[in-house]
Amino acid sequence: MTVKTFADLTGLKEGNIDELKTIGINNVDELKAALSDDAKVKEIIKTLSGVGPKTVENWKASFSEAAPAAEPKKKESKKKAEAETEVVETEVVEAGAYKAKAKPELSEETTDALAKRAMVSGRRPAFKRQEWFRYSKLGEKWRKPKGIHSKMKRCLKRRSPMVDIGYRGPVSVRNLHPSGFEEVLVYNVEGLENIDPKVQAVRIGGTVGTKKRIAIEDRAAELGIRVLNRMV
Repeated sequence: MTVKTFADLTGLKEGNIDELKTIGINNVDELKAALSDDAKVKEIIKTLSGVGPKTVENWKASFSEAAPAAEPKKKESKKKAEAETEVVETEVVEAGAYKAKAKPELSEETTDALAKRAMVSGRRPAFKRQEWFRYSKLGEKWRKPKGIHSKMKRCLKRRSPMVDIGYRGPVSVRNLHPSGFEEVLVYNVEGLENIDPKVQAVRIGGTVGTKKRIAIEDRAAELGIRVLNRMV
């Protein structure tokens, strides 16, 4: 499909055209150029009402299908060609370079406790409800046996293990993320202001919409705060 006007794009309403003009996009060619810039894509999603990441991906696919075959370039001098090749290689490396995730500042005691917790979690058995194998309606969710004749409650042999305090991990690292960060749940940008990026990381609430989630992720990147459930 050839994209000649805004009407050829699925999901783009008449009201969105006026919203595009407010961010400097007046025609299809300018929109196509903006979709190749990640920062501009985020601005489009924030500005256009009813437009999300999936719609933008569909627009990119429409433009890529409609793009004509590139015309062969004229021959240029070797020096100029080598200079252009070097510039392109530099841009590709910068764009695709791996960026390490933020790590917490942990003491030796905390690091050892996290390693011990991982070992304890690896050998912890699956606690299942009494007679879960006999009646499917009971399910496998844990329930403490309370019958006065329960053999499982009396911890007899060949019975499923019961939940016990001895299976717990170290107290000092309880409720910490596996990376060692203390998780903080946030629902808006204001929730990032009191976060300590050295020991705390944020998890965005499940009810937060796409546009607000993008704003939170951008602000967290500015403050150097790690987001545990980023969209990408």
